[in-house]
Amino acid sequence: MLAKHKLARINELAKKAKTAGLSAEEAFEQAKLRREYIQAFRKAMTDMLHTVTVIDPSGNDVTPKKLKESQRRRFH
Repeated sequence: MLAKHKLARINELAKKAKTAGLSAEEAFEQAKLRREYIQAFRKAMTDMLHTVTVIDPSGNDVTPKKLKESQRRRFH
């Protein structure tokens, strides 16, 4: 995930944007940090999904085919 100081800076810029507004440089920094955050979030979510197996009440593996293929590609 994103470093704590970067998350703090995102929040700081968001507060400033609501109150006083951002300079062009700050707006650019905010956009860059948000892109980094979204990229880190997506990677974490993808990594988590690659560990998921779906089991129905009968005990059968019903993991979607697309996910199984993605897991296979990732781990082999």
